[in-house]
Amino acid sequence: MIESYLYQKLNQNQVRCQTCYQNCVLAPGQLGLCGVRQNQAGALMALNYNQAVAAQVDPIEKKPLYHFLPGTQTFSFAAAGCNFKCANCQNWQTSQSTKNLAGNETANFGFSLPPAKIIEQAQAANCPSISYTYTEPTVFLEYALETMKLAKTANLKNVWISNGFMSQEALELILPHLDAANIDLKSFDENFYQKNCGARLKPILENLKNLKKAGVWVEITTLIIPTLSDTEKMLTKIAKFIKEKLGTETPWHLSQFSGAISWQLQELPPTPRKMIERACQIGRDAGLDYVYAGNVESRWNHTFCSQCQLQNIERKSYLIKRKDKNGRCYHCNADLDIIG
Repeated sequence: MIESYLYQKLNQNQVRCQTCYQNCVLAPGQLGLCGVRQNQAGALMALNYNQAVAAQVDPIEKKPLYHFLPGTQTFSFAAAGCNFKCANCQNWQTSQSTKNLAGNETANFGFSLPPAKIIEQAQAANCPSISYTYTEPTVFLEYALETMKLAKTANLKNVWISNGFMSQEALELILPHLDAANIDLKSFDENFYQKNCGARLKPILENLKNLKKAGVWVEITTLIIPTLSDTEKMLTKIAKFIKEKLGTETPWHLSQFSGAISWQLQELPPTPRKMIERACQIGRDAGLDYVYAGNVESRWNHTFCSQCQLQNIERKSYLIKRKDKNGRCYHCNADLDIIG
C-alpha cells in the first residue's frame, strides 16, 4: 500500500479523499466507496498499490479505440476497485469485490506487478502502448501514475479506459502523461447516473471537455441498456454534446448490453441489434464523422471517409484490414483522424 496523493486531513483524524468526485469523508478504519482507499490513523492509504487483478495483451480495438494506433496490441492491466456501483457492470468480480470487507486491509487485492515489470512485459510483447483498463484507473491513481511516467520514458503510449469521474486534481496529475482515453458516457440523464452508478453526470462532461482541450485523443463509449439508457432523445443529446463540445472527429461507440454477464441486471434482455444500428444512425444524422457498433457484427464496424464515404478500414471482430494511406483516405486523401 501507499499513502494517497490526493486527500485532505480533517478534525478527529478524519480525511476527505480528493481522488475523484465522490470526495469520500472517512473516519479512521473506514473504506471509501471505491473499496480500496482506507483511513488508517488519519492517513489515507491506497490498498491496491502495485497489486494487479488482471494483466494481458489485447488488441487496441478491444478498449475500444478505433482511431488510435489501429491494428496494434496494447498491454492491459487493472487493480481492484471502482468509484461507481453500476448495476450493469460486467467486470464486477474485480471492480466491486473489495467493497464489503469491513476495512480488512489484508484482503486479496491481486498479485504483485510493479510498474517497472509492466513496462518490461509491454516491451517484451512489442506493445506500443499500455492500457489502464478493466476496472477504473482513477482508483489506482498512484499505481497508474508511476507506471505512466516510466512508460513515457520508454516511449510507450498511455491509454485510460475510464468512467471519467476523476477529480480535477487527479486529471491534472495524469494529463502530462496521457495520450488517449476512451470514456464511458453512460447516459445524458442525471437521474440515471445517480441511481445506476451512484455518481453524477456534470463532472464527467467537464472532464471530457478538459481532456480534449489538453490534446488527449478521446473516444466515447455508450452502453445501450434496454429500458434504462435506450431512448432516441437521450442518444441524440449525447451525439449533440460530442459534436458541439468535443468535435465531429470524436469517435462514438454504441455497445450492446448483455444481462447474462452483468452484475445486477440479469433479468434484462440483450440490446437488439436494430437498436444499436439505429443509435449509430442518430450519431451520423447529428453530424458525427465516426460512429461505431461496438460489439455486434454490422456495417457500422468499419471506418468510412467522412468526405467521399468510401470504406478505409474493415473490421471483423478485432481483425482489421487497412486501405488508408497513413491515416488519409486512399481515394480522396481526406484526413481520417487516425493517430498512428
